[in-house]
Order: sequence, then structure tokens, then C-alpha cells
Amino acid sequence: MEGKSIVMKFAVCLLAVALGLTITSSAENSYTVHDVNRPNPLVITAPKGFGQPPSDAIILFDGKDTSQWQNEKGSGPVKWKIKNGYMEVVKKAGDIRTDIRTVKEFGNCQLHIEWWVPPGLDPKITDQKRSNSGVFFMGRYEVQVLDSYTADNYKDNKTYADGQAAAIYGQYPPLVNACRRSGQWQSYDISFLRPLFDDKGMCVRPARITVLHNGVVVHNNVEIKGTTEHKKKAQYSPHDKGPIRLQDHGNPIRFRNIWIRELPEQPYLIAD
Repeated sequence: MEGKSIVMKFAVCLLAVALGLTITSSAENSYTVHDVNRPNPLVITAPKGFGQPPSDAIILFDGKDTSQWQNEKGSGPVKWKIKNGYMEVVKKAGDIRTDIRTVKEFGNCQLHIEWWVPPGLDPKITDQKRSNSGVFFMGRYEVQVLDSYTADNYKDNKTYADGQAAAIYGQYPPLVNACRRSGQWQSYDISFLRPLFDDKGMCVRPARITVLHNGVVVHNNVEIKGTTEHKKKAQYSPHDKGPIRLQDHGNPIRFRNIWIRELPEQPYLIAD
């Protein structure tokens, strides 16, 4: 039995090496169970209400200030409408899109964002044209925004499952549809773990994401397969940190109360 145990341990180590991962950091290995010398976590002030930022959050949009944002090319300020505590996508000028992105780039993070899609749309406007937008992590991994509300006596908006609201676009439908009726504010609370690459550009740890839509878990620590794109198979290409990007898809979507927390690398399963 002892020999079998050694073989099993060796196999686990080989798997970790093959994946370019270490099970724990050297700092973690230096502590014993219940070690009184192990440092306690940083103390922060918790938020007082639902959707409010804790003391260590970066306020990306407070209803007025857009200085944390720039246009998609990174060459100027946002051109979206700012009114009544929200910012709204402006109508596209022809095929010119007005996506916006954060000035600062992020890796591991926790994001809170609230969004609104307009009520009273023409019922002929359906599928991906019905209030389409998206929240992108590192500028390339999208959580979809869409009017996907479904209820009795309400005209359903049929679309492909991995493109409805709260989907990891082109990869995973949400576990459940937690959408509110159009014209009501909705929220995403998202925890994102960035991908890691080795010195040859190979992805040794895919990105992972947990999404709460209106307080409901709709993705539970799922592995992102690569960059999310329309009708393209997801794959990874090496990159460092990236911005949070909000999509202009030609629809008047509103966003408010946006804040983010930068998260340190976990001591487990980090790239070697």
C-alpha cells in the first residue's frame, strides 16, 4: 500500500508539472495548521447596503465622473450620455462603434455593475438586436447583456442560449434566467480569475469566472475557454492585464454604480 501511495503522489506531482502549476506557494508551505505566526487578512470596511462598494474598491462610475473611462482606442474621453446618475450608450454614427474601456487595466478582480434596457421596444426587434451590450474582462472575455426577460403574457425574446443575458458569450448559458423586466435596473456581481501564460505563450491556467445576476448565482467558478467572439471557436492568445470594456451594440443601454476590487493571486494553483 505504501508503494502505491508513493506512486499516486508522484503522479499528482507530474500532473502539476505538466500543467505548469504548483499546488501551494512556498509561503503557504511554511505554516503549520493553526499557526499563530501566520498573518491575518487585511481588514476592510464592508459595504453598508446591497451593491455598495467596500472600502478597498475603486469607483469606476459614481453617476457623474467618467475620468476612469476612455474611448475604445484609448485616445480620448467617453462620448456616452451622462444623466440622472447613469451613462447611456449613444446612437452609433453609421458603423462607428463607441465602446468604452477603463483607463486602468485589471487582472483578478471583483466587479459590480448595474444595467438597464429600455421598455416598450417594438416586438419585431428580437434576438441579438433586442438591447444588446456586454461587459468584457481584460477587454476580451464577455458577459452578455440582453433583454432576456421571460414571464407569462410577455413576449419572449428567443435567441441562442449562449448569447442570452448573463451568458459567457459563445460558451456557457447561465444556469438560470434571472432577468428582470425591461425598464428595471439589474445587477451583475462578478468574480474573475485571470488566465496565466508560460514564457512560450501557452495558457497554463485558463480564466475562471463566477457570476451573480440580480443576486442569483448563474455561473459557479466556470473555466473560460478563451476569447469570446461571435461564431468563432474560443482560444487563448498570450496577454497581460486588460481593461474592463462596455460594448456599444447600437442599443441605448444604461449603466450605473460601477466599482471594482483588485484581487491578489490565490496561493493555490498559481503558475510556476
